[in-house]
Amino acid sequence: MKKLVWDYIFLIGLAGAIIALDQWTKELVRRNLQVGEVWSPWEALTPYARIVHWKNSGAAFGILQGFGGIFMVLAIVVAIMIFVYFPQVPRRDWSLRVALGLQLGGAVGNLIDRLTQGYVTDFISVGTFPVFNIADSSISIGVAILALGIWVRDWRERHRLSEQNEEPNATPEELPTEASSEGQHGG
Repeated sequence: MKKLVWDYIFLIGLAGAIIALDQWTKELVRRNLQVGEVWSPWEALTPYARIVHWKNSGAAFGILQGFGGIFMVLAIVVAIMIFVYFPQVPRRDWSLRVALGLQLGGAVGNLIDRLTQGYVTDFISVGTFPVFNIADSSISIGVAILALGIWVRDWRERHRLSEQNEEPNATPEELPTEASSEGQHGG
């Protein structure tokens, strides 16, 4: 039971930190910028990175506008699945544990916006990349960590198996000779 409690403390702690940072930054943007208004600390930086208040009724990075209801249901399903599955993840699989915490935090952060605002507040604008937020970043980083963790685990497993399957190279002195094998068989 203690292990289960610690599992959920980790998950909720990580997801909670993401949600708090996401909601705090979105509230700052909503209070200080009108929708569509751009802010940058230096004019020369504006073409490359800026803060812009944007309403997003679609998925991450502004795709599939108008499907917010579907993404609301999807976020609830994903959050429940992560919450139920998380205790089954081995503690040594830190990449999956961190990835799920980041994804839960991102999904719930954007879900809160959909439930309270009817849309997601996006504000980070870099170059010509679609505008996004902390929750979107958290989901993307979680997916990257998950993919990297799977790749590393797969590489280690293949390396371990190849070491087990390698036969030691015997020197000519170690190979049995006809005379020694005849003597062993009583021939």
